[in-house]
Formats: sequence, C-alpha cells, structure tokens
Amino acid sequence: MRLFVGIPLAVAVTDELRASSARLRSAGDSLRWTVPESWHITLQFLGNTGRESYECVVAQLRGVRSPSVSVCLEGLSCFERAGILIARVMLTPELLLLQERVTAATQPCGFTPEARPYQPHITLARSKGHGHDFSGLKAKIRHQPTFTRFVSQEFLLYESFLGGGGSRYEVRERFPLDGH
Repeated sequence: MRLFVGIPLAVAVTDELRASSARLRSAGDSLRWTVPESWHITLQFLGNTGRESYECVVAQLRGVRSPSVSVCLEGLSCFERAGILIARVMLTPELLLLQERVTAATQPCGFTPEARPYQPHITLARSKGHGHDFSGLKAKIRHQPTFTRFVSQEFLLYESFLGGGGSRYEVRERFPLDGH
C-alpha cells in the first residue's frame, strides 16, 4: 500500500480551484492537470507500507488529539524546480500543530519526518517534462483568485494508486479533530 495522511477540501474550495484551473488551462500547455477528486493538503507522505506498518499507523493516528484546523488558501504559485503548479495554503499554528502531531504519531511505526520545512499546498498540475517554462502561466495568475476559508473537522489516511492518467486516491481511515 502506498499511503499518505492529508486534509480533505471543502466543496466550495474544490469548486473555486476547479474554476481557477479551467481558466489557466490551455491546449498544448505540456502540463498534466490533477483531477478535483485528488485535491487535498498533505500532512505526511508515508509511501509504500506493509500490513503491519499500516495497522501501527492507524492505531497511532487514532491517538492524535488536535483542534479543528482553519484552512485558508493564499493563492496560486509554482514550485518551478519541481515543475508543479500549486495552491498555497496558509501555515497556521493549528495546521502546523496537526502536521507535527501526525508525524510524531507515525514515528513509532518506522516513519521519519521530512527534513524540509512543512509547506502546505494543493497540487493542481505537474509538468510532463523537465525545464517547464511557467512564465505564461504566471502571467495568467497575476490576478489571484479569492478562496473560501473553511474549518477541517478531520484528517484522513489515503491510499494512492499509480496509473497512466495520474494517481487515484482512496480514503482508508478518517480521524476526527476536536471542535475546540
């Protein structure tokens, strides 16, 4: 199983991102656009996981206590070196706390936290090759869209299935967040 932990998006935000993506797309843009059903905010990528580690992760994540997370998208941007178009997510204290608690919970199961600072985002498109020129796309996103703020009451454990048309994700477990 290929697993990751993430936060699902509110329907209003998915609709807003869908409209933004449609406005930015163009024929022959050499980007592989992600589908709205795959949009989420990753808390931790776990990767290939065996049954025993899966059971450990689920048990550990059930013990995570964290407040609900207010989520606010800051705008569209690019990770140019990686060739990815993203929607940036504001790193709030609640979001950082949840991410830290999730990564701490998975450590006893053999997973190590990322060495890089946490940069919450939603992946909208990936370049099909190396050295993609994002200048045309950047010109289109000069006027940033406004996104609805929402409160997440849960985080999810997803399984990722790789395929020719991109990855497909299925929810394996749901974990509630405290409402206070």
